[in-house]
Amino acid sequence: MLPCTSYSCQVTSSRQSGANSAGVLDEGERTRLTRAAVVDRALALADASGLDALTIRKLATELGVTPMALYWHFRGKDELLEGIAERLWGELDTSVDATLPWPDQLRALLTSLIGVLRAHPAATQLLAQSEKNSEAALNAIEVTLELLRSAGFSPQDASALARFALWTGIMLVMSEPGIELIDGEERTELQRKKQVVLATLPPSRYPRLVECAIPMTACDDPETHYNFGVDMFMAGVTTMAATRAAKAAGQPSG
Repeated sequence: MLPCTSYSCQVTSSRQSGANSAGVLDEGERTRLTRAAVVDRALALADASGLDALTIRKLATELGVTPMALYWHFRGKDELLEGIAERLWGELDTSVDATLPWPDQLRALLTSLIGVLRAHPAATQLLAQSEKNSEAALNAIEVTLELLRSAGFSPQDASALARFALWTGIMLVMSEPGIELIDGEERTELQRKKQVVLATLPPSRYPRLVECAIPMTACDDPETHYNFGVDMFMAGVTTMAATRAAKAAGQPSG
């Protein structure tokens, strides 16, 4: 059970006094149960238990209302997930500083995306699977495409880079070392065992694995993981931009 917030306590209390004999909330109760509040609690549940564990019935129980009350805002789970995805896209900071060089603007967008994904465990699966049709998603994509087109990329390249930026953020969050382990001691022990396995390989056959046993199994510095991933993506984009520009100018790409 999630912590009882001031809002959830309010709807629970009003349900006791506002529901009729059939368990259906009256008009005043539906007014108090806003779409935003439903999305807030649904996102919290999905983050805590996963998208598969999120159901209309469980969400209604958390909010202290009947499932029927939620259907005034969402016709089913699919529509609810769309609402959560819209909320997540809305958390992305697209107000990049237009005075910065375009690579810095693109880095800021990618960093903001990674921040949203890291803050919400359910976000990687949801943003990967959901349609990008909400106003917040369309706005984020439009800002990214405008930035890349202004940098000189063709519509085809800009579209591909926008997609790869999203998948880069998702991949980095899903591959964060040690993210699957909550207990620090358990993570440290597993890391030690993996190091031993690599360090004790036959050095004549696997010299580099033995040499890199510690960095290959490191999971105590997630910031390095993310910074390296963003740097690698940006290096590829900027190199591509230089290559395209040189080709357009009829110069050797070097």
